[in-house]
Amino acid sequence: MSSVREVEESSARRRSAGERVLLAVGSIGPLGHAPASGTVAVAVAGIPLAWVMRHYLTDGVYLGVAIAFTVAAMALHHRGDKVLGESDSRKLVWDELAGFFFALYAVPFTWPVVVIGFFLERVIDIVKVPPANWIDDRMHSGVGVVLDDVVAGVYTCILLHGLVRFGPAWLAG
Repeated sequence: MSSVREVEESSARRRSAGERVLLAVGSIGPLGHAPASGTVAVAVAGIPLAWVMRHYLTDGVYLGVAIAFTVAAMALHHRGDKVLGESDSRKLVWDELAGFFFALYAVPFTWPVVVIGFFLERVIDIVKVPPANWIDDRMHSGVGVVLDDVVAGVYTCILLHGLVRFGPAWLAG
């Protein structure tokens, strides 16, 4: 009887070079293989990428990049899940980044806002607040995989805007 590791290695050997590149990009190298991979990916890659985007792009361009990234993430997750033979594989982490980019749209990039946004988005994503739960239950393609994270990001963005507007002044920097 073959072990799980032998089956994974055998499956990996049969993948084309293009599929291996797709999986490496989709997992952001080793990040998709870490425990709690989505959280790790947002912390290690999402926060620095969002910092660059928030500091060098206007709000409109930032939103355009976030939307383009989301569309790319949908295609990547759709194909990557087929290659892996899984649905919403934890190895592919672009969905988590897409949600996080929406969470930080047009809010001040201060460390308190980023930290609160990071934890809020993760909790809302895990809880699957409606309509994310409906999307997660019924849409199993790359579109559904990414959209539930975008919903979490949009909810987080709304909450962050409220906190910045009505919360303590130190949040806004």
